[in-house]
Amino acid sequence: MLGASLNKIFDYFQCRWQSSWNYSLWALLIFPLSPLLGAVTIGFVSLITWLKQSRKINRRPLNWGFAFLSVLLFISAGFAQDKTAAFLGLFNLLPFFLLFAAHSALIQTFAQLRQMAWILVIGSIPVVIIGLGQLFFGWSLKLEILWIVLNWTIAPGGNPPGRIASIFLHANTFAAYLAIIFILGLGLWLENYQQLRVKGKQSFPSHLPLLFLTVTVITNFIALIFTNSRNGWAIAIFACLAYALYQGWRILVGAVAAMVSSVLLAAFAPSPIAQFFRQVVPPFFWARLNDDMYPDRPVALMRKTQWEFAWSLAQEHPWTGWGLRSFSGLYKAQMQIPLGHPHNLFLMLSAETGFPSTFLFCALLAWILITGVQLLRKSKYLINTEDRLIFFSYLLAFVGWFLLNTVDVTLFDFRLNTLSWLILAAICGVVHRCNQQDRLAFHQN
Repeated sequence: MLGASLNKIFDYFQCRWQSSWNYSLWALLIFPLSPLLGAVTIGFVSLITWLKQSRKINRRPLNWGFAFLSVLLFISAGFAQDKTAAFLGLFNLLPFFLLFAAHSALIQTFAQLRQMAWILVIGSIPVVIIGLGQLFFGWSLKLEILWIVLNWTIAPGGNPPGRIASIFLHANTFAAYLAIIFILGLGLWLENYQQLRVKGKQSFPSHLPLLFLTVTVITNFIALIFTNSRNGWAIAIFACLAYALYQGWRILVGAVAAMVSSVLLAAFAPSPIAQFFRQVVPPFFWARLNDDMYPDRPVALMRKTQWEFAWSLAQEHPWTGWGLRSFSGLYKAQMQIPLGHPHNLFLMLSAETGFPSTFLFCALLAWILITGVQLLRKSKYLINTEDRLIFFSYLLAFVGWFLLNTVDVTLFDFRLNTLSWLILAAICGVVHRCNQQDRLAFHQN
């Protein structure tokens, strides 16, 4: 009876939405504005994919690695001082391992990568508009519909004040979201620009996607600047340099390097040199980089202090850690200042789950990146020329996410956490499909 009922549900949604993937795209479109509806939809798609492709999912070695990591995390939670908090902390990781495994089986083609990138870029538009209205027009809102189905809290002037946050809880979180969207949007822009150059002069409608992406990428970049997030700025500059190097645009690389050098010299050079560059570089940038904008911050709020404390915790309990979600309470007891996390995901995991779990987690991430880079290097015969750039964009988004988590923790924002695991799943799904095709071609020859 249960199997028959599930089959009817599958048939209904396939008829209604054509495929689980289309259903997932609709979820991603609404996800920034309504995380609950998006999460329920993505979770349902993951469940359907698991039930339909369980054999394929269970055969993949990478999924075995995440299964073993889940066991280590359970063991760590069992040894935690606050076991309740530690087991609750598992919900920031274990469900996303399942989401990753399901969507790495669901996402198989470069067309899907492109569709997902477009949906994410389009979905960012209302979020950015709300943020700019918040910062420049003092928009404020406290909206709740059916508890958490739609829950928007928009503080006038941003959070912290003067820093755009939109419907995210903090400007740094919004900056991390914008950085990932900016990377994918810039990749789509470059792809469309190249296509128009190859085809030559076209009718006006053929230029509309490029015009739309131009406006969207610029707007996202402006919003990213006003988050006043040094991490977000660094990732955006890194992405521009990476794309310029990938495209072989040496003049652009030189221009970006010159601008970055000017800002760094204005912020950190000896006084005579710094004063010279400060005549050109606005204080908004150099004063934020060297903390002149926020002087006399408590030592306990410095990242160096947080990292040193997290490392000391990891050394005290190197095998199982102190338990997930333990850092905040331990840091407050020591420093008398509340702090949610140590602004480094990998140090946090080392302190809270131990070195073995953290090492395995990093090894699995490295596996994903290495296999992706290997595929890109072999792309002359495995990937069509027109598909190389979109795949490079996803690898770049992955690297951007990794770098963000060396100076912050995106784990605790549900939208960012989901987005990062979907990007990883997309890379793995395409790599697995291409490697299968390569092995099949080899055997046929």
